[in-house]
Amino acid sequence: MAGTALLLLIGLSIVIFLFAAETPMADIIPNVTHRRMLSGFLFGATGAIISMTALGRESGAHINPAVTMVFFLFGKIEKRAAMAYVISQLLGAVIGCLPLFIWGAWGESIDFGATYPGVGYTVSEAFWGEVITTFTMVSLLIVFIGFRSIRPFTPMLFPFLYSIMVPIEAVISGTSTNPARSFGPSVITGIWDSWWIYWAGPILGALLAALACSALAKRITVAKLYHFDSDRDGLFRRKGTSV
Repeated sequence: MAGTALLLLIGLSIVIFLFAAETPMADIIPNVTHRRMLSGFLFGATGAIISMTALGRESGAHINPAVTMVFFLFGKIEKRAAMAYVISQLLGAVIGCLPLFIWGAWGESIDFGATYPGVGYTVSEAFWGEVITTFTMVSLLIVFIGFRSIRPFTPMLFPFLYSIMVPIEAVISGTSTNPARSFGPSVITGIWDSWWIYWAGPILGALLAALACSALAKRITVAKLYHFDSDRDGLFRRKGTSV
């Protein structure tokens, strides 16, 4: 819960500061593509830092229902724990978004970071954009945690990946890749335009990634994004052998 709350509070504050109607960042970085790259990098870095903290060590840095689902499908986390995590992620998303009202008119000018299909793009295009970006993210995540040699660098994947994906996908769907990330802003703003995209897209993308990378399932020893040797309560169930 706390991890998802921090991700949305910090990540969406960054988005508001970079893209609000009267933000000085429009003058400092006039190129909107460059601001999207920076936004993606910082949003991804926020998630990466959370995974590396003590909070990430204890929680496994489960801040995305789609990723939690993949760990469950791979048999790395129990069903009850997975369900509890998803509920906590959604609650955390709402809690993390509530302080965004402090941004006032700045936040309102971009709907506090709510995601919906971009102007000129169809619901279908936004949906498949979410499928593709989530597939890419989850596939790379599985590869990183599936090989011991690159496993310690897993958190570093997210800043660089999102700095590439956000400039491409933001105008189409908002680049959610995380149902909780879209759920929080929708709750506080009441904006539910094509809300199902941000559940069905990431879930389908994650399922396809799990299928495509199923051969790596046995190489994943613990359902965490960092602190792989820490599982004192046995919550993150290990299967297979460490490779």
